[in-house]
Parts: sequence; structure tokens; C-alpha cells
Amino acid sequence: MTADECEQALSVLQAGHLLRRLSSIDSASATTVVQDGRRLLNFSSNNYLGLAHHPALKRAAAAAIRRFGVGAGASRLLSGNNRLYETLETAIAQFKSTPAALVFNSGYVANLGALGAWIQPGDLVFCDRLSHASLIEGARASAGTLRIYRHGDVDHLRKLLSGRRAGRRALIVTDGVFSMDGDIAPLPALLALAEEYDAQIYLDDAHATGVLGSRGAGTCDHFNLHHPRIIQMGTFSKALGGLGGFVATESPQIQYLINKSGPLIYTTALPPAVLAAAIAALSVIGENDAPRQRLLRHAAYLRARIAAAGFDVGESCTTIIPIRIGDNETAVLFSRQLFEAGFWVPAIRPPTVPVGAARLRISLTAAHTRGQIDRLVEALSTLGRALRIL
Repeated sequence: MTADECEQALSVLQAGHLLRRLSSIDSASATTVVQDGRRLLNFSSNNYLGLAHHPALKRAAAAAIRRFGVGAGASRLLSGNNRLYETLETAIAQFKSTPAALVFNSGYVANLGALGAWIQPGDLVFCDRLSHASLIEGARASAGTLRIYRHGDVDHLRKLLSGRRAGRRALIVTDGVFSMDGDIAPLPALLALAEEYDAQIYLDDAHATGVLGSRGAGTCDHFNLHHPRIIQMGTFSKALGGLGGFVATESPQIQYLINKSGPLIYTTALPPAVLAAAIAALSVIGENDAPRQRLLRHAAYLRARIAAAGFDVGESCTTIIPIRIGDNETAVLFSRQLFEAGFWVPAIRPPTVPVGAARLRISLTAAHTRGQIDRLVEALSTLGRALRIL
């Protein structure tokens, strides 16, 4: 597109209250950000356990820089595969109760790299309508055929699966925790369908890893389901506080990705400090479950208070709590007024959510205090009444 064409397209976005701009953050803590000299309570971060600021992660990262330097200098298949990768992948496999794991540079890259490598011509991919964009894009960019099933609708998925021609491989793709709605995929029912129709499940567990389950190991841990049909993907950039993504599954599938996944083969390896921080994060989670339990209590408390105030939080049952509004203009205005009141709560609009489903997206961390949460509820209620949302 030319510059003039881009200007015209941006004008259309502006008219529809869909124009996005980057906001520069001058500094940040586990619960606050400073933007243009204004300190705001941050209710938009996926740093669920506050580990991005944990001393153990900082020490591990600094030690890795002293040992290996700042950058990896090459792809993993050249000279970038330092020993930290092996340590981290072993720890992930143990955490996720799988035989093996493979680290990618981000969750987005992991989805593109795994789906692109595994899905072959003639394969069918059945993807939940509200799955993360990287899952949809990964499936569309693959050699397979994409089919979308209604969100969480197992009956619709069964109907689609039953129409599959004999001999065609099938992959069911879903988030574990849906990033804009905060609900949990019906994994037991999906696994039953996978067994019945001889399919595999690709589970994007980015927002569940470190949060759900008896050990915080994610959606499989939450439902006590560990099955070779379930391929688990996750990230280090949310509850684990750092950067990177991974896939955890059977060893032959991991070896295949090492040989066939372009985003792994042709990308410079992660900085050693990032790997060391991820190793430290898994250790911290294993040693102390108190922050995760506090996070879950915070989420239940806030969700109940917001719902009692009259806001529509949908089917949220996790640390992600949407306030459904509908139209883009009101969502943007609500977010802007919260900013003026000292809160960072972004407006989420299409295409991130369906048309007519604009919302505020609140996410909590274990580092938030009950007092900070109460202040948010008060501001939401006051502004919600002023905007006639309540």
C-alpha cells in the first residue's frame, strides 16, 4: 500500500473507533505503570504471579549474561543452543507431565511453527471460533483445511468431525483459557471426541500455565487429564514473567519439529538471560504456591463484585475478567476515563473480539492488594453509571 492508501485506511479505522496507538511506558512495577509522568494502577498485565519483577529471576538473568553474554549469536541448530535450553526443556516436560518439550522464541512463533510443520495436505483442522489469532493464522498458513466450530460448542464440533472423510487426519485446536473472555475450554469433552474420532488436540495453554490446576501446570492439570492425544503449548511471557513459548508432547513429535519447523530452524536463539529467567520461574512456582492461591482469591473477589455491580462479565472463571460493553466508542471512552482516574484498563475491539463485542479486559496479578482492587471497583461503578452502562 502507498502512504496515501494507508492514510485512507487509518481514517476509516479512526471513524469506527478502531484506531490503535502505542503507549510508551516509562517504568513499571508488578502493579503499576508510569506513562508520561502519570502513575497508573495496571489492570492489563498478564504478569499474573508478579514474577517479571521477582528477585530470583533477576539474579538468574544477570548470571546468564555474565556466563553467556547478552545475545545467542546464532540459531539453535548452529551455535545458539546453549545448555540452558536443555535444562529448561527438561523442566517444562516435567512441569507439563509430558515426555519432551521444545522452546520457541514466543508463543505466537510456537503456534505458527508447530501447526505449520505438523499439518499436512489433506489434514483437517477444527478450531474454536474464539481461539487466539496465532492459532487461526497458523492453521490458515498450513497445508491443511481449516474448519471453525462455535465457541465451546462440543455438539457443533461433533457434527463437523462426523462429516470427515475416512482417512483424513484431524486436529482439534483450542485455547485452554480464552484470552479475551476468561473462560476455560471443555477439555474433557474435547478429549472424548478426539478419542471417538481418532483426532489430536492442540491446546494453547498460554493463559493457564502457572495459574490453573493443583500445581499450576495448566488446563490438563486443572482437569487431571494427561493424554498423548493432547499437545500442550504454553508461554513464559505471562504467569512465568518472561519471554518465549514452548510445545510439550511426545518425543518423536518434538524431534520432527526440530527438523521441519521453519520458525525454529531459521530464527536466532533466545538470549541466555531469558532462558535462565524461565528456569528460575519454574523453580519459584514449584517452591511456593501462595502467590497463585492469592491470585485466584483476588480474581474470585473482583469477579463477584463487578457482577454484583451489574456489569456483564460473561462466562469468566479465571484471572481474566471482561466487562462487555458492545460498541467501540463507549468502550474507548470508558477506558479513557479510567485512565484519567488513575487506572490502566484497555478497551478491546475488533478484530481482537467479534464485531459488537467491544469490552474492557481486566487482568489481575498476585501482587495487587485488596485495597487496589476495591479502588478499581469503585471507579468502574462510578464511571459505569455516568456512561449509562449500569
